[in-house]
Amino acid sequence: MLIPQLEFVFEAEGKLADPIQIGQTHEGIRRIIPILDGSFHGPGIRGSFVSIGAADWQFTRTDGVTQAEATYAIQTDDGVVIQVENFGLRHGPPAVMQRLVAGEDVEPAEYYFRTNPRFTAPIGKYDWLNKSIFVASGARYKNSIKLWFFAVK
Repeated sequence: MLIPQLEFVFEAEGKLADPIQIGQTHEGIRRIIPILDGSFHGPGIRGSFVSIGAADWQFTRTDGVTQAEATYAIQTDDGVVIQVENFGLRHGPPAVMQRLVAGEDVEPAEYYFRTNPRFTAPIGKYDWLNKSIFVASGARYKNSIKLWFFAVK
């Protein structure tokens, strides 16, 4: 049996606008959270977010789980643009989640926030992003987000 290992790729921090409420849908309460800007850095890659069209189209299901569906682009410090589609889940004890909704800083260890990012990089220096499975753990703050990305080896 081969047990997968994780290799740290980069840390990202994004600034977020206030949510745009869509309201109750058949999926749950849906909202759009525009991603304004941000940056990322790791051992072999660094750069900033491309803010045009960047958003997290998320909804909170009836079981209290928030499902993230973020699409955005990042640009490396050497000018390469990479598309990111990031799907995730966030949940925790009701009192903890109420604190998050209220905009309080909550220790990331108090709730579950994991994502499955998929990258579309052009052929070249960063096409290794097209060739692995990635996971990320996250922390949500009032108007920002932090994610730690790992390649599954």
